[in-house]
Amino acid sequence: MKRNKLIDICTHEKLGQHKQCIAFHEAGHAVAIYLNNKARNLPPVFFQIIFNYSGNVSDYDGLGFESIHDDSVARIEGGRLIQSFHPEVDGLVNELVEKNETIMPLVEDYINAFEADIINLLVGPLAEAKFVYNRDDEWFSYEMLNLNSLKNYGGDSDLALVREYVESLSKSKLLQNIKMDELFAIAFQFVNDASNWKAITKLADFILQSNKNIISCEDVVSLLDV
Repeated sequence: MKRNKLIDICTHEKLGQHKQCIAFHEAGHAVAIYLNNKARNLPPVFFQIIFNYSGNVSDYDGLGFESIHDDSVARIEGGRLIQSFHPEVDGLVNELVEKNETIMPLVEDYINAFEADIINLLVGPLAEAKFVYNRDDEWFSYEMLNLNSLKNYGGDSDLALVREYVESLSKSKLLQNIKMDELFAIAFQFVNDASNWKAITKLADFILQSNKNIISCEDVVSLLDV
């Protein structure tokens, strides 16, 4: 998620709404990193939410969720289980399994982590979308959304990174699109789950009320485990 400087928002009301959108977007990412990974029996991963309303954030090295530029005001640092991509993951997986079936559990763990990262990326803009729909008294419906619509909810850089993942999965555009649609549906279900949405809302409220520049993973875990 790339965010322009808040000085572009001209009214106090719009400024407040913009901050709420950012809070729900980042809360969505963070809650998914913690709860989705935990549900998939994946190992804990370091992350923190960084806010910079002054617009003086230096470029980040790319290991986190967002592609960061100097005018960004929010980002997740860390949070990804897969740090580098292998070309044609599905082809590599098949080759490895054919040579040695005993590594199948390791392969399954890798694919599980691979898919979790994508879901966690998609949950951010979906959480922002659900907040906006609720705020405007509109029904948050799977049929009303698609991957491209997430660009309207701060999802440009999230989608760019998701595409990097799926393009490394296979050269087949058909398989890429099938996987993206599959994981988009799972991410939507995660956001629309009542308990998950309660956790996202709780963290978003904490972000807005605390006015902290950095929300650590310890902050998130302690808040959600209460």
